[in-house]
Amino acid sequence: MDLRYSESDEKFRAELRAWLREAVASHGSPPPHHDWPARHAYDTGWQRKLYDAGYAGIHWPREYGGRDASPTEQLVYYEEIARANAPYVGINFVGLLHGGPTLIVEGTPEQKRRHVPYILRGEQTWCQGFSEPEAGSDLASLRARAERDGDDYVVNGHKMWTSYAQVADYCELLVRTDPDAPKHKGITWLIMPMDLPGIEIRPLKTIAGEGEFSELFLENVRIPVENRVGAENDGWRVTNVTLRFERGAAFASEMYQLREHLAEIKAVAGRVTRHDATAWDDAALRREVGHLQAELDALWAMVKLSVSEASETGVPGVGSAAVKLFYTELAQRISDVAMRVLGRAGLSRSDVAELPNGRFLEKMLMSLNLTIAAGTSQIQRNIISERILGLPRHR
Repeated sequence: MDLRYSESDEKFRAELRAWLREAVASHGSPPPHHDWPARHAYDTGWQRKLYDAGYAGIHWPREYGGRDASPTEQLVYYEEIARANAPYVGINFVGLLHGGPTLIVEGTPEQKRRHVPYILRGEQTWCQGFSEPEAGSDLASLRARAERDGDDYVVNGHKMWTSYAQVADYCELLVRTDPDAPKHKGITWLIMPMDLPGIEIRPLKTIAGEGEFSELFLENVRIPVENRVGAENDGWRVTNVTLRFERGAAFASEMYQLREHLAEIKAVAGRVTRHDATAWDDAALRREVGHLQAELDALWAMVKLSVSEASETGVPGVGSAAVKLFYTELAQRISDVAMRVLGRAGLSRSDVAELPNGRFLEKMLMSLNLTIAAGTSQIQRNIISERILGLPRHR
């Protein structure tokens, strides 16, 4: 597929850039991290602006309210959103970037009607109920149990790292429906309304001072069978569809923003002094930044391949594991360089000497979870070795 930008792509870029210039400025600065009602209003408000302007669901089919954009238009969109420093999808992340796309591929017509347009307009927010205390990297070992009782599943269990649970309307929930089946065979994917009786949410505070993750305690929660996505006990296959969306182009804007971050690190290095010279006078640092820039170019080429493949098949391929692995480890190395450039100023959450160390430190702390979220780097390497390279499974 030809991924060079055409005249129509550049016209789209100019229109989008002009809209972003006004829309981003008028939307204002993001609220404090701990103010969840304000964050909900800010993020969903931005999503509604995108929808009203025709830029929501850039790659979603038109029949579901999306733009049905070509692969090159998608890439233009990711680039311009990052360049404009537009609001992040935030609490809309789960619904927009993997829950909604999963429903488009795997959901029933009724499930699509009830959820997809509302996700796209920012009127439904979702959380992810996958991981458990003893089923994180080995997700298929999950124990949350769902027993069929008439037209309902009765769910009991404990979930961890449930992203945006405290503001979510729905949860993409994995449960075990056949405890006697092999662990990959007895799992089911359910849509759980977050206002059902028996759900207890306990926010978890992270090292970055965030509270976007929560524990979920589920006690006799009754979820209608009609909320099942895919067949009973076929949830592991559906989950892999979800994870491919999560690992593919879901982080595309953040990947492109790494370019801006690296450019800012370079600018800061030209201001920070080391004895009688600046940090940028260090040839070793310049060489390292050059290598990182080259790797960012390679990463964007991998994103182009992933977007192209998803446009052909409707679902990102297993190569999304390579994209996720490369991106998350590269982001950590870039953050490490930022901290070295700042030196002692990097120890402060507040800006020092007009340096952006507060923001650099936040990026560094947030980068620590990237190699864990959506499957650890070790899991991605296993996927690459077994499903891409064809190497034998470890016994």
